[in-house]
Amino acid sequence: MLARLGLPLSLLILAALAALLLALGVGSAQISPAQIWDLLQGEGDALARTMVMELRLPRALSAFAVGGLLAVAGALMQVLLRNPLADPYVLGLSGGASIGALAAMLGGLGGLAISSSAFGGALFSTFLVFGLAHGSGGWTPSRLLLTGVVVAAGWGAVITLMLALSPAERLPGMLYWLMGDLSYARTPWPPLLLLLATCVVLIPLGRSLNVLARGPQQAAALGVAVRPLEWCIYVAASLLTAAAVTTAGSIGFVGLVVPHMLRLLLGNDQRLILPACALAGGTLLVLADTLARTMIAPEQLPVGVITALLGVPTFLFLLYRSR
Repeated sequence: MLARLGLPLSLLILAALAALLLALGVGSAQISPAQIWDLLQGEGDALARTMVMELRLPRALSAFAVGGLLAVAGALMQVLLRNPLADPYVLGLSGGASIGALAAMLGGLGGLAISSSAFGGALFSTFLVFGLAHGSGGWTPSRLLLTGVVVAAGWGAVITLMLALSPAERLPGMLYWLMGDLSYARTPWPPLLLLLATCVVLIPLGRSLNVLARGPQQAAALGVAVRPLEWCIYVAASLLTAAAVTTAGSIGFVGLVVPHMLRLLLGNDQRLILPACALAGGTLLVLADTLARTMIAPEQLPVGVITALLGVPTFLFLLYRSR
């Protein structure tokens, strides 16, 4: 079992390290791996050390954390809804976070206030969707999915109204945030610690998640506490999505494409899929962010644009291959 899990995870760890090394070395000034090693040890040129340690490294680690959070959240939502096309953004979590962040921007706030407002908006949207989907007989995956789609559409209308009423000088920052932007991500440790803690907590639940993916009746017959586990999955996925949106804004397709691709390659064992999603999602977003800031340098593209350009054709190809 350990050998079967170890090889793909080892390859993903190597890919993640290579992506981080590329992100540190590529930019307006090229830095070789040997120079990066010296800088990480506190040696080398002061200007290069500032560039790597204070600009590129925090941004790369933030991108890795956000990508991992979104991919793990997507994998959990696909287990919960038993739908390979499920995605945390489908349930309106991103829309709620966007409402909170845009409201803070309109109020002239910044920094921590925007992050707190985005986090609060995502959690409010979580409880709203869950409350509306919970009828007299409890909620079902189809009811939860439909409720999330409707709430997401409502948030989209509110966002459009807020943009239409916003002062012209605030629009660029608001639009960049909506498209996903890691330019101001300077505190990677909270999302990284959340990603690590989530994997540590959820991996022991892998067997129960495997059974739940086959249906609640089978899971209950085999002794799984279905309702508490479903609550745990939904709350965990919501927190992961809220933390990701709080850090980098609205970034799509990572939580949809990465779990789907890994299931095609590695099977459907959640004990392997969840840590693999954390590594592959983080690697994907680090590479996408590196491309976003170097493609038309010195100008930078929103990383959400890159993930959409990569995600749409990749998902269509995977969908075609899995027919």
